[in-house]
Amino acid sequence: MHGTNQFTVMKLSETFWKVRFQNGPINLWDVDSLEELSRLLDTIEAAPSLTVVVFESGNPDFFIAHWDFLADKARVAAMQPGPTGFHPYADTLARLSRVPVVTISSIQGRVRGAGSEFVLATDIRFASENALLGQFEVGTGAVPGGAAMARLARLVGRGRAIEILLGGDDIPAKLAELYGYVNRVVPEDELDTFVDTFARRIAGFDKVAVSKIKHFIDIPTLPTDEELGQSLAAFFETAGRPENRSRVTALFERGLQKPDGIELNLGNRLAEIAPKEKA
Repeated sequence: MHGTNQFTVMKLSETFWKVRFQNGPINLWDVDSLEELSRLLDTIEAAPSLTVVVFESGNPDFFIAHWDFLADKARVAAMQPGPTGFHPYADTLARLSRVPVVTISSIQGRVRGAGSEFVLATDIRFASENALLGQFEVGTGAVPGGAAMARLARLVGRGRAIEILLGGDDIPAKLAELYGYVNRVVPEDELDTFVDTFARRIAGFDKVAVSKIKHFIDIPTLPTDEELGQSLAAFFETAGRPENRSRVTALFERGLQKPDGIELNLGNRLAEIAPKEKA
């Protein structure tokens, strides 16, 4: 059993919990994250009165940076399907979307790749003015594995989803709000109070009414099982191909997975690692 206590649960009342994520200097998402989130979802699903869960970061500069490129690939491949029947990466995101409580991401700092897919799987995204969001996988030759294509297309529309996913650039909070990537941008020093007030408002409503309203919104808006499965299959097929190894090497040479390197403006700097155009 691998247990690293990346998630700290604060049970503020029977109806309202906060969950803080912390994993290393830039909050990478890894295999332990998946296993811990699965156990946390078990707990959330079993809480009869719970109505709202707010997810926040213990790092003001990185909400969730992205998937850990150094994660044990054999351990990932050996993971058994979760309750939905999907590999745990798709399983946890599917379950997070479908839990009978309202889930809110309170975003400060950077959230990209797997981190972006995590917040897209929550119901509501509130962001501080300093937030940066993005899906940079195209820059490494990979397809996002957590159905970012399906989720973003439903949220922001086809054209903007293509812009975000194929541009691979960082999306500043204000632009993310304009596009619908996040619900609302709040001044950094007001974010905690705003999210807390909103969450407590919902937590005061009837659990049955809240969960049923969410269920009926889910029906036309969540990705289908087919989309979830195909997205993850495409990630496993495309990630780590030998022809793109030099791209990932170039990212590490520029400080990937370090708090003061390319992670600060990763999307913008992806162009540095792209092969030069032929004349």
